[in-house]
Amino acid sequence: MVDYGLKDRVVIITGANNLWGIGATTAFAFAREGAKVVLVYKKVDRPFDATKMDRNGVDRYYGANAGNADAVESKLKEMGADYIVLESDISNEDDVKNVYSIVLEKYGQIDVLFNNAATDDETGCDTIETITQKVIDDTFAVNVRGSILMTREFINHRGDYGRIINISTDASQIFAGQITYGASKATLEALTRSIALEVAQYGITVNCVSPGPTQTGWIDDEFEKVVLPLIPMGKLIQPDDIAETVLFLASEQARMITGQVIKVSGGKAL
Repeated sequence: MVDYGLKDRVVIITGANNLWGIGATTAFAFAREGAKVVLVYKKVDRPFDATKMDRNGVDRYYGANAGNADAVESKLKEMGADYIVLESDISNEDDVKNVYSIVLEKYGQIDVLFNNAATDDETGCDTIETITQKVIDDTFAVNVRGSILMTREFINHRGDYGRIINISTDASQIFAGQITYGASKATLEALTRSIALEVAQYGITVNCVSPGPTQTGWIDDEFEKVVLPLIPMGKLIQPDDIAETVLFLASEQARMITGQVIKVSGGKAL
């Protein structure tokens, strides 16, 4: 087994209340390596049918994101992990500063930031003919402003070790039907490269993981039939696939990798 050198590193992960999601799965992976994990999440208020949460689909996905992080925290307890769970709005500057204050008070350092939190529009208004100001503002508030604010505070409280990992989507460059979401992720990829150059002088790396269709609870059987033909490797990406990539980018072994956007997509969107 690879030793990533992450024992006792302090890791902040945003968007981590979905037990089947990338954030939670990555938190478990870091905890397995002996890291101290800080989960930051915000409940997402979207309609769902609780009777359908026993199977994959939008109801399971929205239901998981509408709740708190109790299920994730329970698993971390079982693992014997050292962790903090915080409900916070990363699009709000004061909330972001408060997150860092709490983490520094308890742990005295922050070594890794995983900007995983994201939002999109579920109303069908994310096309050029139907787009609204609210959709634009809400999407960029979390996906871009929130990630920038979390990154700024990380840099301003940097220690002797620094890894920042952002998350995009393999469709960021062409996302017809979700133009604002795609644009926000393309922006995050551009920020990854620019910030990497700015903070290289501190020995901090900044990279971005770009997943393909990932089974975080939202892909039902019918939609799976639609997306599988688009994936050359013939199977859905799993949250573990993303988590293992994030672990590597956070490791000592990845010390000279920075400013990169890495697709974890099974060959989709190449």
